[in-house]
Parts: sequence; structure tokens; C-alpha cells
Amino acid sequence: MLEAVDQIRDLVGDEAVSVDASDLEEHGYSDWSTSNTDVRPVAIVRPASTEHVSAIAAICTRLKVPMVPYGAGSSVEGNFSSPFSGICIDLSAMDKIIAIHPEDMDVVVQPGVNWIRLNDDIKDLGLFLPLDPSPTALIGGMVATNCSGTNATRYGTMKDYVVNLTVVLADGSVIKTRNRPRKTSAGYNLNGLFAGSEGTLGIITEITLKLATVPTNVSVATATFPTIREAADAASALIRKGVPVAALELMDHVQMKIVNRNGGAGGRTWQELPTLFIKFAGTKNAIADNILSTRQVAEAYHCASFESADTTEQMDALWSARKQALWASLAIRPEGTRIWSTDVAVPLSRMGELIEISQQRAARLGLFTSILGHVGDGNFHQMIMYDPRVAEEQRRVEDCVAAMVERALEMEGTVSGEHGIGMGKKHCLAKELDPSTLGTMKALKSALDPYWLLNPGKVFDE
Repeated sequence: MLEAVDQIRDLVGDEAVSVDASDLEEHGYSDWSTSNTDVRPVAIVRPASTEHVSAIAAICTRLKVPMVPYGAGSSVEGNFSSPFSGICIDLSAMDKIIAIHPEDMDVVVQPGVNWIRLNDDIKDLGLFLPLDPSPTALIGGMVATNCSGTNATRYGTMKDYVVNLTVVLADGSVIKTRNRPRKTSAGYNLNGLFAGSEGTLGIITEITLKLATVPTNVSVATATFPTIREAADAASALIRKGVPVAALELMDHVQMKIVNRNGGAGGRTWQELPTLFIKFAGTKNAIADNILSTRQVAEAYHCASFESADTTEQMDALWSARKQALWASLAIRPEGTRIWSTDVAVPLSRMGELIEISQQRAARLGLFTSILGHVGDGNFHQMIMYDPRVAEEQRRVEDCVAAMVERALEMEGTVSGEHGIGMGKKHCLAKELDPSTLGTMKALKSALDPYWLLNPGKVFDE
């Protein structure tokens, strides 16, 4: 591996290669990940171009050195860990917005562009990228994990915005998946192959993205409920009724307590009850009608309170409170403990039942536990805080999460709604998909990466 590091250093320069212990640790371990390994990469490389990535991949393949693509490090299932060591390819320095085509409503970016920065740069054009994941997320990682976030109910997931990709394959070959029209039937859908592949099939170095028109008006409402089951069932009912919400998020009473403990939001504290956060977009009249319809549905499920935000500042603060939930939970985490945060998704009709079961089961642990989620899509997250130094405590948390996943599968759901598989859910994926399906995936992997050097140990094993 050291020979590979030397050759890469000759290629990209000393300043682009790091073997600093703290850098290796940062790129190999995460406090918010369900899965970590004691192994670290031998070096961090920060390429500046597709040509650099291509040459790095060629060197690593020739010397049979594992390659681990890295973006912002915000994934939670061990997606960027280095269980076989190797070279960590940090793409955050490739952060240029290459071209903006406002008439075509698309943009060409490198993988290290942060989505918030992108939206800030194009806001005066009346366009935006609707995805709304972690504030730290970079475009390349968002594509690699097919992220979604709070706006997925209305706008869809990352795969729906990928026009084309430039991808470096394991041997250093460079491909472009398609041209720039929004619609094509020319050949296989390679965008769909690489989006969500978690860096196991290729390294994404350039992305053309569709953009959406910024809504004329936006409003936010909150509805509180006596129980989390009633909140989740109300969310399902809203979707079934066809109320065109832009986003539909759930935070349980624990998360609302954390919001208040961190100073509240929108200049106030909030009721510490299971709460739906609902976003509306459109004309003022349409928003008013949709808020009325939402209130009626909420009241049918014993809504305790319903109110809409009055100002932009309050709306932003409210949504910020929802977006910062993980970080706020980390901020109150006692020293030495970890947060296990994982997700599942089920058909809408089963969501309330599974959320209620999962909350009750986790409550019996006697630990900090919280549920929040993108309930407009039947997707929710469970967080449990535990002490990894206490083996029995960790085992009970693992059993609790495993039971949630098993029940989701019984309900014809999925083991991962948006976090991906990484290292943490390989065994779960094997339960969700039959051997023939997994075999097809492995055949694709072997065809594109015959030595299994790209992000090895993720999604499934050789």
C-alpha cells in the first residue's frame, strides 16, 4: 500500500496526500455511525480533477489497493469506513460549480459541492435543488447514497434529479452515463445503476442535475398529538387524502424536549408532544386551502394543537430545528456514549403500527430513545443512546434494532429507507432480497470492479 501512496503523491503532489493520524481517524470513524471498524486508511488523498481520480484508480487497481470514496462523512451505516484499509479518496476539494444552464433548468457540478451552497448560488435565478438532507452533505455523496431528506414527499429522491454522471471505474476508465436532455430512452439507465451504489461500482466525479422552480409561497404548520401512533396515522391519512404537502415530518416528544432544551425554535418553546411538521408550497390561496384540509385530517386523529408559522424567520427556525435533530441529540450525549441511528420504511398503511411498536420496544430498554422521520414516504428513524463499554447494553440495543428491521420486512417494507446499507445493514439486505437478486447485484459488481477494490466490505461481501 505504501508503494501506492508514493506513486499517488508523485501524481497529485504532497499537499494533496495526508497520513496525519487525526486525518486518518476523521476519515475512518464516525460518532453517529452504527458501524465502525478499528482499521484506518493508510492515506487520505484529495484529488482536484477527474483525471486525478482516474490515475489514482489505475494505480490502486494495478497494486490491488482498496479505494474508499469520501464526501462529507455524514452517512450513518459505516458507508465510508475502511475495513480493509487502503486509500481514502476525499472528493471534497472538487467543489466547483462547472456550468449553470438556467434556460434548461440544470447545473453541472463536481462532487464536493455542498447542496446548501449550490442553492444559495442559484437562488437569484428562481431555481433550486429540492433535496434536503444533512446540512453538511455534498452532492457526490448525495448521489452515491440516493439521499432524500425532508422534501422527498413532494419532490422525490436524488435519483430523480440526476441527468448524467461522469464516473471513474475501478481500473481508471472514465465513462459518462448519457447526454444532457432530461428525457432519453437511449440504452441502459446507468444513472440508476450508480445512484445509490455507495461508491462500490465507481467514483462519481461530475454530476449534471435537474433543478426545480422555487415556489412562489411557502408556509409551515405544526400539529401535536397525544400519541405517536395518532401522529403517524394522521400523516398517512394526509397522503391518502391527496393533500399536496411539500414535506411531512414527524418528531416525537423526546425530540421536542431537545428542541426546547436547546433554546426552542422560532423564538419560543414548543409543546413536548409528538409533532408533525408540514410544509406547503404554491399560491397563497392553494396554501390556505391545503392548511384547512390538513387541520381537518389532524383533528380527526385527536390533534392537540394546530398552528401555522406566521413569518419567514419562524418557518426557517422551525425547519432548522427539524434538520438539526441528530446534531442536537449528539450535543446532549453524555461522554462515552454513542447514538445508534437507523431507519426503515414500510407501506403507508403499516407505518403508524410499526412506529408505535418500535417506540414501545425501545422504551423498555430504559435508555434515551427517540423517533423522527420522513413520514410522508413511510420512512422513519430510530435513535438510541447507549454505552458501548457495557456489552449487555449494546447487545440489547442491537436486538431492539434487529426486531424493528424484522418487523418492517414482515410488513413488506425495506431495511433502509434512505441511509443505505454500508457495513451496518449487510446482514439485513440479505434478509430483504433473495439470493438470486443479490447474485445479480454481485455480478454487476464483479463486472465493473473485478477485484472488489471499490469501497470493499459495503452493501454485501464477495
